[in-house]
Amino acid sequence: MMRQIICFFLMLCTTICASAQSTPPTVSPLASYTTTDGEETDDASGGQNAPLVAHFTANPSNLGGYSVRYEWKIYRPGEEQTPLVHRFEEDIDYTFTMSGSFYVQLYATFVLGNDTIIFPEEGEANPIAVTINESKLDFPNAFSPNGDGWNDKFKAKDGYQSIISFNATIFSRWGEKIYSWNNPAGEWDGRWRGHRVKDGVYFLVVNAKGADGHKYNIRKAITVISGYDNDSTGTSSSSSTGSGGAGE
Repeated sequence: MMRQIICFFLMLCTTICASAQSTPPTVSPLASYTTTDGEETDDASGGQNAPLVAHFTANPSNLGGYSVRYEWKIYRPGEEQTPLVHRFEEDIDYTFTMSGSFYVQLYATFVLGNDTIIFPEEGEANPIAVTINESKLDFPNAFSPNGDGWNDKFKAKDGYQSIISFNATIFSRWGEKIYSWNNPAGEWDGRWRGHRVKDGVYFLVVNAKGADGHKYNIRKAITVISGYDNDSTGTSSSSSTGSGGAGE
């Protein structure tokens, strides 16, 4: 009998506490992103380049005595039942490496005794929208590393975007590997072993992959035009190999 009284008393207290909380618990999901330029933003709906590092927070409030269960889904429009991400932490991190449109939806279930509150209410879902740009990557055919401040570096053309893996290598016309870099933001200054290379034709090999799955297998000749002839200066950086080279 005493146990029944105690149980009834606990249920009554729970009901009273639940009804006493005039403001129901809720969540206010927020997003923050780190772009490929290292900048911070809270909006990726208009299009960002991959890889885009995202941090999503639930921001619960008015919990009182309620327990809460979190559920995050990241999915493409129309594919909520087969999400790319399905996790149950309060806050989650995710890196977007695929192009296209995505939705990020938080669901929360609050429970206190027999009282259950669902977020969002039926028909009121308002997911966070994320758009990842399709990839672009191209390179010029020539550059002039003569120190005049214009076109002194060889690098990807402005406007490259959503490149998630990258490797570029410069070869001499004899096939000697003379410079390489693994970031699309990288560049070659036209020097090798501390000396500017001889004017002429060199070869670029690029293997890269875009967020849209596009594979870039670039093979092209590039021309160094600086008005510099290292044979005439007696400082040829390639006297032992018979070839020009790149900066380290």
